[in-house]
Amino acid sequence: MTYPIKVLHTEWSDGWGGQEIRIVEEMKAVRELGVEVALACRPEAKIRVKAEEENIPVYTFPFRGNMDLKTLTGLITLIRKEHIDIVNTHSGKDTWVGGLAAKLSGAKFIRTRHLSNPINPSRLNFINSLADFIITTGEGVREEMIRNNRIAPEKILSIPTGVDEKRFYPGCCNRKKMRKKYRLPDDAFLVGIVAVLRSFKRHDLFLEAAYILAEKYQNIHFVIAGDGPQRLSIERMISEKDLEKRVHLLGHVDHPEEIYSALDLFVLSSDSKEGVPQSVIQGLIMGVPVIATDVGSTRDLYTAEPKNMYLIPPGDAFLLAQSIETLYTDSSTSKGLASVGPRSVRHFTRRIMAHKLFEIYHSLLGKR
Repeated sequence: MTYPIKVLHTEWSDGWGGQEIRIVEEMKAVRELGVEVALACRPEAKIRVKAEEENIPVYTFPFRGNMDLKTLTGLITLIRKEHIDIVNTHSGKDTWVGGLAAKLSGAKFIRTRHLSNPINPSRLNFINSLADFIITTGEGVREEMIRNNRIAPEKILSIPTGVDEKRFYPGCCNRKKMRKKYRLPDDAFLVGIVAVLRSFKRHDLFLEAAYILAEKYQNIHFVIAGDGPQRLSIERMISEKDLEKRVHLLGHVDHPEEIYSALDLFVLSSDSKEGVPQSVIQGLIMGVPVIATDVGSTRDLYTAEPKNMYLIPPGDAFLLAQSIETLYTDSSTSKGLASVGPRSVRHFTRRIMAHKLFEIYHSLLGKR
């Protein structure tokens, strides 16, 4: 008799951004293939609410640190009681306790690395080497871990976050209606960023570019969708630069496809930590012209012939403003990017992501 594969995901973070969204979407995607999924997280974590909304079983633990014995013993008990086949960890703290719990319980241990910042190469930081398999969200992250963390190439694979093509596609939402819904000017050229308000996303650069262009071009408006710890700083900067009438701060948006539908241009201004950014995939697949900084594994999405987006160095507000100005004034280039975008990311879909994960599960378990 064949039994369903059971996978327990662990997440220490209490935020809600690209990493946490990826985890929930991944669980939903493989569940459609018959995998039984569950989540272990902190009681106050935002991902707990999102998972429960999707009817995903959730178990809560303190996750106080790398060697939190209460969480470790609790996870071991859970894994044995629920006959978990695979434990898939995601952040640093839960990777230590989750990975050790898997090893001590006889379950397989998968570690997913979402960010692109380097991992301490010390041999004392051995938890990644204990993993039965490692998944990264970008090829650059994979190569870094092979080179600096001594991970065997056959044990690590890049699986970028797949976009739900049933939600994100050109024309999925009415542009005029979305602008009205979010109180955005109907006749303006809208430049937007969709990201958690964290420091590495560099909303300050986005606002510097807005300041450079605002006086010169009265018809350009700027949209910031997202929430997070940098909100007060961003609000202060908008006020200091007298941009209240030109920058639209929307807060968290449950349906980002509606925002992309309203935009004329999408920007990613990060300076670090990105894997393959979900927002860039979403923008491209929606047919929105994209300007993105060349950080993490963003380059995995870039095509030069035909060109599908502007890829620029990070940290340069003037270059960002110049790129925005080019696409604002050159409609033929903008239309060209919009037409190439959806085709260039046709392999970055939720369905493909799910099947790659399913193959890894089967390979590790050697059955079914």
